[in-house]
Amino acid sequence: MANDDFSDAALVLVGHGSTLNADSSAPTYQHADELRRRNIFAQVLECFWKLEPRICGVLRGVFTPRVFVVPLFISEGYFTEEIIPRELGLRTNHQNDFPRLQQRGHQTLHYCGPVGTHASMTRVLLARASDIVEKFPGPAPCAPADTALFIAGHGTGNNENSRKAIELQATLIRARHLYPEVHAVFMEEEPRINDCYRMAQARHLVVVPFFISDGLHSYEDIPIMLGEPESEVRDRLIRGQPTWRNPTAKNGKLVWYTRAIGSEPGIADVILERVRETAGGEGRPRQDHE
Repeated sequence: MANDDFSDAALVLVGHGSTLNADSSAPTYQHADELRRRNIFAQVLECFWKLEPRICGVLRGVFTPRVFVVPLFISEGYFTEEIIPRELGLRTNHQNDFPRLQQRGHQTLHYCGPVGTHASMTRVLLARASDIVEKFPGPAPCAPADTALFIAGHGTGNNENSRKAIELQATLIRARHLYPEVHAVFMEEEPRINDCYRMAQARHLVVVPFFISDGLHSYEDIPIMLGEPESEVRDRLIRGQPTWRNPTAKNGKLVWYTRAIGSEPGIADVILERVRETAGGEGRPRQDHE
C-alpha cells in the first residue's frame, strides 16, 4: 500500500490541554479540522492529557485497521515517552521501552514522534518570522539579511530534550544563510530570553516562541522578559489587548514578537510528514501477547 493512501487509517492528534488556558486546545482542533477538510484519513480525532476527550479513551472511538498517533508536543520527554504511551495502553518490552508499532486486536497502531522535533518545522518557523514583519512593517524596511532571529523555548534542567528541539531548528535555519544571526534562547536556561539584546549584532530582532499553544508563557512571561513592564502586560491581558505591539523599540533594537508556533497553518503538513515517515519506516508490528 502506498504511504500516501490513508483511507483505511485514523489519525489521532494528542494535545496537552489546560483547564487554566482556554487557548491551549486551539492548535489541536485547528489542525484536526484542516486534516479532516483534506479528506486523507477515514477518521481524525483529538484527545488531551488535561481536557476532554482524554487520551485514555480515544481509541474506543477508532474503527479503522490502522491508527496513527501524533503528539502535538515540542520535544521528546516525559509526556511523549511516558504519559501518552501509558494512557494509550502501549505495551512495553523487557527493557521497559515501548515499540512504536504495535498490534492491538485487528488494529495496527503507529506511535509517531512529536511534531516539534521534525526537521520540516524549519519552514514553519521561517513562515512565522517572515509573516510578522510583513504584517507589521516598521519605519524602515526589515530584510532578513539585517535581522537577528531568536527562537524562544522553555528549557528545563529536568529534561535535556527540552532545549534540543529549539537548538536543532536554530542550527537548521543558520545553514540556510537567510539571517546573519540565529539564536536559541530560553525561559529557564542559559542563554535567557532577555539576553537577546546583548547577543544580537543586528538592530532588528524577530522573536518566535517555540510553543504549541499561546498561554501564560507567550502572552505574559516572554513579553515581560523582553522588557515590557509587568503592570502594562497584565493590564493589556485584562483588557483583551495584545501584550506586545509590533514592532517595539527596546534597548536600541526594533523587536517583532510572534504568536506561538503551534497555530501556524504549516503544522498540518508536519503532522502528515510524521505519519508518512512512520508508515514507511517501521517493521513488523509487535503483538499484544509478545
